Amino acid sequence: MAALSHWISAFRLRTLPLALSSICMAGFLAYQHQAYNGYVFVTCIVTTLFLQILSNLANDYGDFMNGADGEHRVGPQRAVQSGVIRISEMRIAIALFSLLSFIAGIYLLYQVRSLLSWHVLVGFLSVGILAIVAALTYTAGKKPYGYAGLGDISVFLFFGFVAVGGTYFLQVGILTSDVLLPAFSCGLLSTAVLNVNNLRDIDADALAGKKSIPVRIGPIWGRYYHVILIASAWVCATIYVYVHYTSPFNLLYLCLLPLFIRHIYMVFKTKEPRLLDPFLKQLALSTLVFVLTYGIGIVYF
Repeated sequence: MAALSHWISAFRLRTLPLALSSICMAGFLAYQHQAYNGYVFVTCIVTTLFLQILSNLANDYGDFMNGADGEHRVGPQRAVQSGVIRISEMRIAIALFSLLSFIAGIYLLYQVRSLLSWHVLVGFLSVGILAIVAALTYTAGKKPYGYAGLGDISVFLFFGFVAVGGTYFLQVGILTSDVLLPAFSCGLLSTAVLNVNNLRDIDADALAGKKSIPVRIGPIWGRYYHVILIASAWVCATIYVYVHYTSPFNLLYLCLLPLFIRHIYMVFKTKEPRLLDPFLKQLALSTLVFVLTYGIGIVYF
C-alpha cells in the first residue's frame, strides 16, 4: 500500500485553491445579496474538493495510460508514472473519490430539497454526475476529451458557470445575468492556470498526441492566449463592480493587478517549458487571493 505522503502528493494540493476560489466567489455574491447559507457553502466546498482530487487522480492515471507521462514529461513526476502508487491502487482511489463526490453532492441537494422544485433538483443531480464523468474522462479512457483540446472549455464551464453559478443559485434560488460576470472571471482564471500547465507540457503533450491549445497554436500564440484569458477575467470582474459600485473600497482587488501583470511578463519571458512550473502554483494562489480581496471589497463596504 502506498505511503500517505505519496497519496497527498498525488492529490496535487496546489490545484485546490482554484476549487476554493470558485466557491468563495459564490459565497461572497450570495452574502452581498443577503442570502448566504453557511451549511450549503461548506458542503459545496467539500463536494468541490472531492471532485478536484478525483480529477487529479484520474489525470495521474489517464496521462500515464495514454503516454503523456513518459520520459519527456517536464513537470513534477506523477504517482503512477514513478511507481510509488500502483495502477490497481489508483483505480481504487478513483472509485472511492467518485463515490465521495456523489455522496457529498446528494447531501448538498438534500440540504436544499425544500427550497427548490424537483425538476431543478434533478437538473443539479445531472450536472453533478456530469462533473464526475468529466473529471474521469479528461485524460482517462479511450477517447479522453483533454487530448482533443477541449480541456479549456471544460475548466471554464465547471470552475465558472457550474461552481460559482451553481453554488450561488443553491443559496439564493435565482441566477441573474450580472452574477455570471464574476463567475466567468473565475472560469477564465482557472483556464489560465490550465494553460500554464499546457505550456509547460507542450513538448511531451505533442509527442503523446495530446492536442492542447498550446500544442495546436504554438508556444508564442499560447502565451497571447494566456493574456486574453487573464485580461478577460479582469474585465468581467470590473464590469460587475461598475454595475454594483457603492464605495471606493469595492476596488480593493485592483491592488493585485501588478501581481498579475508580473505573472504575464514572466510567462512571456520564460522560454524553457520546464521553468514555467512555479507559475502554475503562483497563478492558482493569486486567483484565490484575487477572489478574497474582490469579495471583501464588494461585501463589507
